[in-house]
Amino acid sequence: MNKKSALLIATLALAVSAPVLAARPELKVKEQIDIAAPPAKVWEAIRNFDNLGWHPAVASTALDKGSNNKKGAVRTVTIKDGAKIIEELVSHRDSTRSLTYRIVESPLPVSDYVSKLSVKAGKGGSHVEWSSTFRRKDEKPADGADDAGAKKAISGIYTSGLDALKKQLEAK
Repeated sequence: MNKKSALLIATLALAVSAPVLAARPELKVKEQIDIAAPPAKVWEAIRNFDNLGWHPAVASTALDKGSNNKKGAVRTVTIKDGAKIIEELVSHRDSTRSLTYRIVESPLPVSDYVSKLSVKAGKGGSHVEWSSTFRRKDEKPADGADDAGAKKAISGIYTSGLDALKKQLEAK
């Protein structure tokens, strides 16, 4: 295949895929909370990739592959309703109190999901931020699974988790 043919094929492939990507734009969610506890204490509560026990919707977390808190580790999060989410650790940094993970498989209405959870010193204690980028899962989504529905679902997961974390750590 000559260079002109390869360029033509690449251009056609991009032209065909561009409308699909445009129809499913990258979405972003960021939730944050201040907690009246030292950053080291807050980080200790959330730092272990194999333990989401602080989140009220989570029934269990199991490490399926790799070593805890090491890049490439895979966990299965079982939600109290029985749903399962498989996630892979992308990075874990105690020095910056942050971890990044991606969803591998999930019933959530999202795809290409990458999330970061971080703890920083804040006014009166700690500032915790949970953010992500993703796309809605389906080109033609069902009711409630459109862009707004996908953002609402992720935002709800974050706020319920952060609110519970605050309640747990400030009660101690």
